[in-house]
Amino acid sequence: MDEGTERAADASGSGSGPRAASTDAATEAFVAHRNLLFTVAYEMLGSAADAEDVLQETWLRWAGVDQTTVRDPRAFLVRVTTRQALTRLRTLRRRKESYVGPWLPEPLLTAPDVAEDIELADSVSMAMLLVLETLAPTERAVFVLREVFGLGYDEIAQAVDKSAAAVRQIAHRSRAHVAARRPREVVSPAQTRGVLAAFQQAVATGDLQRLLDMIAPDVVLLTDGGGVVRAALEPVVGAHLVADVLRRIGTATLRPAQVNGHPALIVLTGGAIDTVLAVRLEGGLIAGLYAVRNPEKLSRIDRETAVAR
Repeated sequence: MDEGTERAADASGSGSGPRAASTDAATEAFVAHRNLLFTVAYEMLGSAADAEDVLQETWLRWAGVDQTTVRDPRAFLVRVTTRQALTRLRTLRRRKESYVGPWLPEPLLTAPDVAEDIELADSVSMAMLLVLETLAPTERAVFVLREVFGLGYDEIAQAVDKSAAAVRQIAHRSRAHVAARRPREVVSPAQTRGVLAAFQQAVATGDLQRLLDMIAPDVVLLTDGGGVVRAALEPVVGAHLVADVLRRIGTATLRPAQVNGHPALIVLTGGAIDTVLAVRLEGGLIAGLYAVRNPEKLSRIDRETAVAR
């Protein structure tokens, strides 16, 4: 639970007797599934801050439920989280329409073992979260719950207020949509780390030719400054243009990190986190770069965030 949820649990659990015992059981169930619920919300929203708000709302509803009436706490909590995330997702879509420059997901510092779960790591990657952005809200919810978390159609139907038959159709449509847009090549963490190490050296030394040798000709760089810090307002396309941008960070410190389940780089200037840089590889070359600079999206990158299926 986050700090707000802990305070709510402490307040509602004070005293003793059946009510306190029920609250303790509710708290234990919520804590047991918290990482799963956060991951569901995050994959639907692409924002850790909004996912935390969804969890707070889920907790408030869960704490007010008669626990004896709930046969499957996990299913109940996933259903509430999904509904709350859907409501928030529709609001976020309107907010993104006025966002300054490219919008990128909020990056998460993740534990090394996340990469061992290939499906989980793929589902929280920057590239996949951007693909999920192209789905309608209900399609996104159905895809996440079915393809990532393996929920049954009947269970998903309850979460999105659709019939099981409709959910099957939505799942088929969203699966085809994602398959047509997701990265086709599976790249090992070791390969990504190797490319990033060479990339880091090339940037540090200002070796333009070495940079060009590891960047795809049609590479795309997306920079998210949110109108708060300097960033390109449009995608930067092409090896020479992207390499020119990257050379400018040569005086910064680049620190390897595990971000959204994949190797990435954290750019520090003056000892402070300036940018999180994630990459997408194709054919051994860097085909996509995602540079998150908006300070509002970097508040969690100094500590690990637990994700789970």
